[in-house]
Amino acid sequence: MAALFRLGQLLKGKASTYTITKQLHESIWLATNQCDQTVVIKSVRHFRLENERDVLKRFQSRTSSLRPLIDEIEDPSDPPALVLKYLDDDLLNSSAAQRLTTLEIKHVAKKILDALSVLHEDGYVHTDIKPDNVLVNHGQHTRFADVELADCGNTVHVDSIFAKDRDIIGAPIWRSPEAQLQIGWGTPTDIWSFGTMLITLIWGGNWFIFKPDVPAGHEEYELKILMRQHQFFGPFPLSYKEIADNETLGILAHVMHGVPREKMKPFARITEQEISKENKAFILKIMKLDPRDRPTAKELLQDEWFTIAVLFETGALGRFKYAIVEPK
Repeated sequence: MAALFRLGQLLKGKASTYTITKQLHESIWLATNQCDQTVVIKSVRHFRLENERDVLKRFQSRTSSLRPLIDEIEDPSDPPALVLKYLDDDLLNSSAAQRLTTLEIKHVAKKILDALSVLHEDGYVHTDIKPDNVLVNHGQHTRFADVELADCGNTVHVDSIFAKDRDIIGAPIWRSPEAQLQIGWGTPTDIWSFGTMLITLIWGGNWFIFKPDVPAGHEEYELKILMRQHQFFGPFPLSYKEIADNETLGILAHVMHGVPREKMKPFARITEQEISKENKAFILKIMKLDPRDRPTAKELLQDEWFTIAVLFETGALGRFKYAIVEPK
């Protein structure tokens, strides 16, 4: 299939003119504006592009934690194209290259929750929270000068046809159990995905807690993910009888019977050699299998985890001290 744009092509927007410099993906290009600043051009003939534009126009003035829309291309008018802010990297690559410190994790978490709080306040669900959808700029005095949630093409209202039809959303290993089971989802699904991502950042090394022992595409891939969710945060509570039909309850029974008691790995029992008690407590508040039990983004932003004493090393002798630190 021929590329929508060619290298060197000029695109005229409402605010500036852009020159295509590099293709990153089938629908993503880098370009420079008249001031020689790098921007991202996103173009695809799909409702997601118009949806992302509308979501960003609605919310980007209310938070600095969403990757903003800069301009819209007018010439050529087809294919439709958006001009988005360029950032240095995504969180998946950055965390793989160098494990984040506790303060860096808290800074990232606060920015993501800030974006989610704004979306959720108006009843919108991002539906695809994962490290590669969190973009970062590197700073001179701090590791991340900017942290912004991106890819709002699938961001929809809880009353949308997509939510009402219980559409499958997001990537399986980040997907909430209720979305996996297609019993209906809303803003709590983003909170589960956020918690899953936080676990990956805390452990580092791109470790994915719910990654199953079969490859993607295997007929039991998603079932195995449910088993791992049960294994670490189960059992699925009896309250699921209030939100799931008999067929789904049968699937859950199969899931739970598929993990022998001796194979259970309760997250609550993980030792402080692997995770601090403060981090574990915060994760356990988030990773509730019943979506109705999860805190909101706004509630999590007020959690003591963001102002708790942080242990850090000082001096060549490796002495430690505590300080109360609140990420910006």
